[in-house]
Amino acid sequence: MPQRVPVTALSHEPRKRFAEEVRRLRRERGLSLRDLSKAVGWDSSLLGKMEGGSTLGGPEVVQALDQYYGTGPLLLTLWELALGDPTQFKEQYRRYMMLEGEATSLWQYSVSIVPGLLQTDAYAREVLSLGGYRGKELDRQVEARTGRRKLLERLEDSPPFRALLSEAVLRTPLRDKQAWRHQLEYLAEAAERPDVNIQVLPYSAGLSGLVSTDVMFLRLLDGITVAYTENAHRGELVEENAPVEQLQRAYDAMRDVALSLPESRLFVLRMLEEAPCEPST
Repeated sequence: MPQRVPVTALSHEPRKRFAEEVRRLRRERGLSLRDLSKAVGWDSSLLGKMEGGSTLGGPEVVQALDQYYGTGPLLLTLWELALGDPTQFKEQYRRYMMLEGEATSLWQYSVSIVPGLLQTDAYAREVLSLGGYRGKELDRQVEARTGRRKLLERLEDSPPFRALLSEAVLRTPLRDKQAWRHQLEYLAEAAERPDVNIQVLPYSAGLSGLVSTDVMFLRLLDGITVAYTENAHRGELVEENAPVEQLQRAYDAMRDVALSLPESRLFVLRMLEEAPCEPST
């Protein structure tokens, strides 16, 4: 009988496991953070935050570490798993986040804020800070939210995504003027991707069946569609066929009166032109 392999004390949570491995590789080689920073060309404070679990860093720094340590795609693989780790989200959102990562197509209606999948870091930070997050927890939640963008930025297999935005989304700026311009620029750029469609529902369309409710629809691998509804205070995953179909009919009715894709992109560009710039010095 083969000898039983002992279970290690390493974390089974992908985010913590990534931090442990980054820290282990450096310590095994007897390097300080400053030594490693000089070797790979990345700031030592960023490397320290990655080892402490307060940030995952980006794919470029992770690839640099893999190359330096000669670990092939090990760290990049752990980084990708950590990026999709649902434990970084509040418990009530985790099942939805798991389904979002598995969806074959997604479509959303947003009442007043930019959809999470299209938020820049600065936009997510202001929204989350209004929800009461502060300090390191705010940093973690910003990274978790903006990490969702990777779902739409994959080169080969990103799922089709349609965002139906109320005009209010594009007329409610951030306090930071430059950050707001950056967000509008990101929306305009995203609208040019083949798998991302952005439509604007103008004020002139009048009241709608989803007048006060954000909703995201997910088409899953088994062909079933589920919906996630959300307002400022709570969210709910809707899986029963009848209420999902009712939400879908309301969505379709709004899409029928929304601006076309070219008209919507021009609308975003017009909002960008009208957005105030920081005064030059």
